[in-house]
Amino acid sequence: MVDRRERARAVRAIEKMAGTVGVALPSVSQIAREKRDPFRILISTIISLRTKDEVTMAASKRLFKVAPNAKRLSDTPVRTIEKAIYPAGFYKTKAKTLREVSKRLRDEYGGRVPDTVEELLTFKGVGRKTATLVVSLGYGVPAICVDVHVHRVSNRLGLIDTKNPDESELALMDLLPQKYWIGYNELLVSFGQQICVPVSPKCSECPLRRSCPRLGVSRSR
Repeated sequence: MVDRRERARAVRAIEKMAGTVGVALPSVSQIAREKRDPFRILISTIISLRTKDEVTMAASKRLFKVAPNAKRLSDTPVRTIEKAIYPAGFYKTKAKTLREVSKRLRDEYGGRVPDTVEELLTFKGVGRKTATLVVSLGYGVPAICVDVHVHRVSNRLGLIDTKNPDESELALMDLLPQKYWIGYNELLVSFGQQICVPVSPKCSECPLRRSCPRLGVSRSR
């Protein structure tokens, strides 16, 4: 059971971070705000893996012009998908994955994206990060999507003490009130990209600099 003081400290940290960042939203969050479509969120999240936000946004928009739904994408030649999403990281592998995912959505789900993490994890190429992002942003299901930024920043702040993203997800679900779950990824990705960067974080600009233990930080700005 999490101590009430620990939970209160986490909430204060969230509120302070929220007042500092938010202009540069992660690419998938931008896509979700433009149109709350689970299919587009799923596809753009797969494209986003090992890919910069600006590349993900442009690649996703090009692909959705060609194939705006599962049926259209499942009928699109792999070479056409490759061309649309290039230069996303591992674009050739992703193109095949996107077509396979779309075919299964078409054949087994009538084109509808499943609304549970468990079902989404049965799709080839869909990991836990992708699944939780789809159910939370696409369906409004309370879930915490943990990527490298969420894992790093949460541990660096001393909010949790975990070794990997899966452990972080469970620890954060125990720590944070549910109303913060869905927005936590968006907030910490923005914060982790703009201020609490992986190497030499910008501690002088951080609103939490007086209370942050800077765990694992050897050099800062």
